[in-house]
Amino acid sequence: MVKVREIEAKSILNPSKIHDYCLNPFTGCELNCAYCYARLFMRRYSGHAEPWGEFVDVKVNAPELLRRQLQRAKRGTVWISSVCDPYQPLESRYRLTRRCLKELAERNFPVVVQTKSALAVRDLDVFLRFEEIEVGFTIPTDDEETSRLFEPKASPLRDRLDGLEKIHRAGIRTFAFIGPILPGRPERLVDMLRDRVDSVLIDRMNYVSTLSGFYRRRSLEAAASDSFFLEMKALFVRELEKRGMDYEVFF
Repeated sequence: MVKVREIEAKSILNPSKIHDYCLNPFTGCELNCAYCYARLFMRRYSGHAEPWGEFVDVKVNAPELLRRQLQRAKRGTVWISSVCDPYQPLESRYRLTRRCLKELAERNFPVVVQTKSALAVRDLDVFLRFEEIEVGFTIPTDDEETSRLFEPKASPLRDRLDGLEKIHRAGIRTFAFIGPILPGRPERLVDMLRDRVDSVLIDRMNYVSTLSGFYRRRSLEAAASDSFFLEMKALFVRELEKRGMDYEVFF
């Protein structure tokens, strides 16, 4: 059971080390993916006693607060989101991500959206208002069974791929984030992404120690080793280059 709390945020547009800004309409995330790096620090930062994945603070004033912050903010790229999924199930009810996107489009701020939810397709009409926007889906494996093990509350892989295709065909720049690399077949995943994305981003799991028990219980120790990530990186690079696809590797 997820504890949901409506709060008034003090700031919604914040500096980021990845892009100029990050915007998180929620604190906490219902998706509760096993590999999420936010579980390392966000519970302490938020003041919640509940485990990560069992609480969400809904920033109900986010659109109005964003409107005020944009009036004095220097134009820069906004990443939605950095420590929550902007299209987690609660977004269907609160529509905070959609309303924040409208504010950003009105002020002509570039945006990068990253999600694991097919709900993002709902906002295609808003994406089309932007001059500069990229929409990406995290797709760390081609195998649905593996995905259900690590990210059981995310949209099925097929729905994410369909979402990428619809957004890409509408003329929006799209990307896939293969991160962290999970067990699967690189050649098959690259084929799935071909003609659906403009670029592919690849990363390893940089915090394996936090999941050591998880891997051990499921006899997946080999998939958390340096050799696994290096081997998979080489396979992905080979398949992407073979197909002439743009990519970036972060390790």
